[in-house]
Amino acid sequence: MIKSKSVDNSALTYYESGFERNRLRTGIGLIEFERTKEILLENLPKAPAVIYDIGGGYGEYSWWLASLGYEVHLFDLFPKNIEMSEELGKEYSDVKLFSAEVCDAVSVPRKSKSADAVLLMGPLYHITEYSERITAIKESKRLLKDNGVLFTAALTPYSVLLHNITVYDPFGDVPNKTLEDAVFMKMVEREIKDGHHINPDNSVYSGLGSAYLHTAKALREELFSGGFESSKIHGVMGGAWLAKDIEKLWANEVSRNALMHTVRMLDTCEEVIGLAGHLLAVSKNID
Repeated sequence: MIKSKSVDNSALTYYESGFERNRLRTGIGLIEFERTKEILLENLPKAPAVIYDIGGGYGEYSWWLASLGYEVHLFDLFPKNIEMSEELGKEYSDVKLFSAEVCDAVSVPRKSKSADAVLLMGPLYHITEYSERITAIKESKRLLKDNGVLFTAALTPYSVLLHNITVYDPFGDVPNKTLEDAVFMKMVEREIKDGHHINPDNSVYSGLGSAYLHTAKALREELFSGGFESSKIHGVMGGAWLAKDIEKLWANEVSRNALMHTVRMLDTCEEVIGLAGHLLAVSKNID
């Protein structure tokens, strides 16, 4: 199996730890999951279309889509995620994934033009080399049927810094002084300058190993280089993820709807889309 050479070892350490489990069910993950599902449903063909969830982690989106009647194939680079997907499946009675296997985004063992939609919602920020990211995009294009849809996720160059602004609290009972750390600030200055998040083995900042972070412009250009002439870029979380006590707000229907309304308002506003932290591109496979 061909493997991406530029995926950082810290990504393996993180996913093999199992920490990713339930990320989309707490905190800002609640907003990310809800809005992403909305965008998927707005653009997916009707079930039982064939969906390849490439780099799909432990399968939150795969199992949800399978429950809607889609034929879903889950692929992920990390064996722990495939193992956890079996555990997640226990929550879905009478639902099955068509397949779930360890696989790299640059080489997927399926026939050309065999998928109605491809979810590439994890690999691009973990693949640090430009040429390999383009290879992964071209592989997704190979797999898609004519007029099939590609969904590509990315993190913005501002996501790490903005998150740390929200938790900066040097005078709290448990002080957070990350913004005062010169090494950390040098790292985020590099991210904003050229998109490279250089963090070997999570030694500077925990939670994200070395990665590549995209502006909306950079994401659109890479998709174009991979063969997709036109892509619509969504700012998945808008500015709503900056709100305090998201889980408390989410538990109330009125406040939850208010948050999501703001997300949809800012969704495609290019001037502030980097604020969203998390991008999702929708691209049609038109030759």
